[in-house]
Amino acid sequence: MDRRQLAQTVRPVVNELGNPAKGRVEYVNDGMTPLNVVLEAKSFTVSETGEISYRALDPNIHLKLSTTSFRIQPQQTYYVFYEASSPQIPSWFVIYASFSGFPFRTAQGMNVRLQLPHTVYLLPKQSVEKPDIHIELAELSRPDNKVRLQVENTSDSFGRVLGTQLVYSKKKQEAPGFPISRTASAFSKSRWRKRRKTKCAGGLRPAI
Repeated sequence: MDRRQLAQTVRPVVNELGNPAKGRVEYVNDGMTPLNVVLEAKSFTVSETGEISYRALDPNIHLKLSTTSFRIQPQQTYYVFYEASSPQIPSWFVIYASFSGFPFRTAQGMNVRLQLPHTVYLLPKQSVEKPDIHIELAELSRPDNKVRLQVENTSDSFGRVLGTQLVYSKKKQEAPGFPISRTASAFSKSRWRKRRKTKCAGGLRPAI
């Protein structure tokens, strides 16, 4: 299979906006085949352990998309515009784009469908400050060879860790960020790439 056939991109992946909000998503088809795209908006919840559960879009989130389905020609870009608002903030949702029409099938003969997200946060004007964020736990779990990070947000504002950086033996290891609800804690797990016998010496730096 030519990897270029799966060269689809959604930009930006995350958009932090005010309330009400106007946004734009850029869908790129770098493949060699025209593709059909269907959009579906969903609400989601992130547990303290980092597990994400999706559901139908909450009725208090008002979302208007310029289109919910379209076709992208090869080597082309398609733009979708949207308006969103909610009487309760912070609020967040994800717009999933399902790409179909690939010229190949799975080993079981099924059609291939690719889903890519665009996550939107509707946030108040005030934002979380660094003194409001506290690292409660940072440890290496040897049974699964993962570093566990617990971060607490003591403010009434919504925050998001942009990313984490694990530093050891003059090397750096990047890990994705995660949201932190107001007056709540959030967990993150990152696989430790060193061998299990290695001591967890170094530092873990979250970017707020």
